[in-house]
Amino acid sequence: MSSSAKYESGLDEFNRIKPGTNLLFNLIFILLALLCLIPVLVVLSISLSSEDSIRNGGYHLFPTSFSGEAYQYIINQGTMIMKALGVSVLVTGVGTLLGVMLTTSMGYVLSRPNYKLNGLLTWIVFIPMVFNGGLVSSYYINSNLLGLKDTVWALILPLAVSSFNVIICKTFFRSTIPDALIESAEIDGSSQLRIFFSIVLPISLPVLATIGLFLCFAYWNDWFQSMLYIDNQNLYSLQALLNSLMTNIDALAKNASVMGVSYAELVAKMPKESARMAVAIVIVVPVAIAYPFFQKYFISGLTIGAVKG
Repeated sequence: MSSSAKYESGLDEFNRIKPGTNLLFNLIFILLALLCLIPVLVVLSISLSSEDSIRNGGYHLFPTSFSGEAYQYIINQGTMIMKALGVSVLVTGVGTLLGVMLTTSMGYVLSRPNYKLNGLLTWIVFIPMVFNGGLVSSYYINSNLLGLKDTVWALILPLAVSSFNVIICKTFFRSTIPDALIESAEIDGSSQLRIFFSIVLPISLPVLATIGLFLCFAYWNDWFQSMLYIDNQNLYSLQALLNSLMTNIDALAKNASVMGVSYAELVAKMPKESARMAVAIVIVVPVAIAYPFFQKYFISGLTIGAVKG
């Protein structure tokens, strides 16, 4: 056996995991998976439980008394919910595409070492990660200067680009795209836009999926922008509408004593805890279904983009 083969076999001994250690790691990962899964099962169980069973017995991992009142209550608000669902899908789709294009293009520009404004723009991108301008300034700019109030763009533009995502893209492009590839394309007469769209993006699927997943989660789960900038209920996103429904349920429950008998009976029959959990399930399920399709690219892009600063 050659010396190199002996050296490699020696390294294999250090890289090999012992059965006991492997079992321990598997048990740890199973425990961590259960810690993530059990709360979801509890939320699902509460959403399928009757209010009386929750009031008398508290929360359980499995429903003690099945009831679909919470989901029936959401279905009864069908027209509003379908309209809000359309807004959420539109905002998530347009926002994710726009955010991916803006973030990757900015990250690519900052990754080119021969760009003269590289240092200045890198600081401009980095500083907002440490110092935030605050809510008042952003609200004034978005509402008064840009005139985004009560428009769908108020739900899209504020979340389209973040410094964290730009830095991930910059690191990915810098550590993955060879300078020789860009230089050869420039010698052939390709413009920077042609290089970016025809060469860089097709070989950058991991970072595209990673940034796309980040943005998709952010847009889908966002309700804060609606609370700030949207007064027209026709522009409410799904999360904002469901949050409003929950607020109305709480308001009715707290004021039941001063209402008429019919209103008090209506409030008494309304699902409260179960409706909250049903709302959480409605919001989480689409993201949970989409995540497995992005997982491979998500992990690859995040780890490659985090190797070098």
